[in-house]
Amino acid sequence: MSEQSLAVHSPFDGAIVGHVAVSTAADIERALSVAHGIFRDRSQWLSKPRRIEILQRAAQLIESRKVAIATQAASEGGKPLKDSITEVERGIDGILNCIEVLRTEGGHVIPMGLNATSANRVAFTQYEPIGVVAAVSAFNHPFNLIVHQVVPAIAVSAPVVVKPAANTPLSCQTLLDILAEAGLPKGWAQMVLPTDNAITGKLVSDPRVGFFSFIGSAAVGWMLRSTLAPGTRCALEHGGVAPVILAADADLDDALPRIARGGFWHAGQACVSVQRIFCHRSIAEQVAERLGQSADAMLVGDPTEMATDVGPLIAEREVNRVGQWVNDAVAGGARLIAGGRALGNNCYAPTVLLNPALDSNVMQKEVFGPVVAVYAYDDLAEAIQLANALPYAFQAAVFTRDLDTAMQCYQDLDATAVMVNENTLFRVDWMPFAGARLSGHGVGGIPHTMKEMQVEKMMVWRSRAVRG
Repeated sequence: MSEQSLAVHSPFDGAIVGHVAVSTAADIERALSVAHGIFRDRSQWLSKPRRIEILQRAAQLIESRKVAIATQAASEGGKPLKDSITEVERGIDGILNCIEVLRTEGGHVIPMGLNATSANRVAFTQYEPIGVVAAVSAFNHPFNLIVHQVVPAIAVSAPVVVKPAANTPLSCQTLLDILAEAGLPKGWAQMVLPTDNAITGKLVSDPRVGFFSFIGSAAVGWMLRSTLAPGTRCALEHGGVAPVILAADADLDDALPRIARGGFWHAGQACVSVQRIFCHRSIAEQVAERLGQSADAMLVGDPTEMATDVGPLIAEREVNRVGQWVNDAVAGGARLIAGGRALGNNCYAPTVLLNPALDSNVMQKEVFGPVVAVYAYDDLAEAIQLANALPYAFQAAVFTRDLDTAMQCYQDLDATAVMVNENTLFRVDWMPFAGARLSGHGVGGIPHTMKEMQVEKMMVWRSRAVRG
């Protein structure tokens, strides 16, 4: 590896929390050569019992170090400690989910003997790894995102080369070290950290890569996809500008705490954070005021403290950008209900805006900060039309007690998932998780990722002993 190292800083106080070696073009070539060599030598593929044993041991090791791993993740990424502990617990469950898939998914029987052509034949499929997996990850869930990209690859016996976000590489290295300690042979999971985007591009576009996994911004993800070698499959997970519809009959006592959490959790730095809240005009002002009270009550500060509800944004430039978007919205006519100010240490106050202009950034683009925009509507069809007006489609939500309202929103919203009486942030890691249009490509979620990282290989067997 390069002799140059990258200092990893806490986004809250700037303290150095670790160092990681920077990767050169030669390092990328070595990593790809090792991974491809393993894949091309089928004698090195790991048997299912061996993979299960490694993953079980890794889950046990993570469980025994859960608080330390979560504290590291909170220190480098800024997610509050109580939520980082939950993230590590999700990672453990994701590893166990990979084991469940290995135990239950084994291919399919293809019907034969249906006509003269298929007579005297049986056919079935089994799964094989697609090839080397190249993964590029994001900062906002520094442990669990790496679990989602690396562990399914190991589970299907695909060597993986992973580039974590430069802000949060320590959690990635921790997971890879634990996998090695659990018995994963050298070369199966390698971390690289080039600081030159051109070097990252060479990793992604290399023809030795069978599958590319990307979590991050749409502009970067779609650009990298355009560089893939022929035959390389990919999954892209980008952001959204998640819409929530509150009907006039919504149970606000139930809905508003969920919406507040969906908008301000991890300072809004999640791809399906609540952002645009379309409320029936009869309740819009009440919703905004009560969300503002929730925002003001949240404890913002040091992410390593268990009492903290909202931590910092990842960098000062993001604080400045979010602040500018909020200021522009207010200048354009929005009413500032709560927040609207930087708090120091890269923290920004949870912010509620009422009726910003439809062409404002907070209504058109992903804020990726602790800002929600409440917008009054008169007719449900109007709210759905506004929700669908952007080129993003990920998770959406509706709060209502009326079955027809819920079904109309489910059918008419441009979304890959519609939550009823739950916020857009909801996710369990075995469900399909996929952005559409500008929001992504392919399907995430542990079982779905494992499927995308494999090829289904068929055997057709002709025998005169086979009867119809």
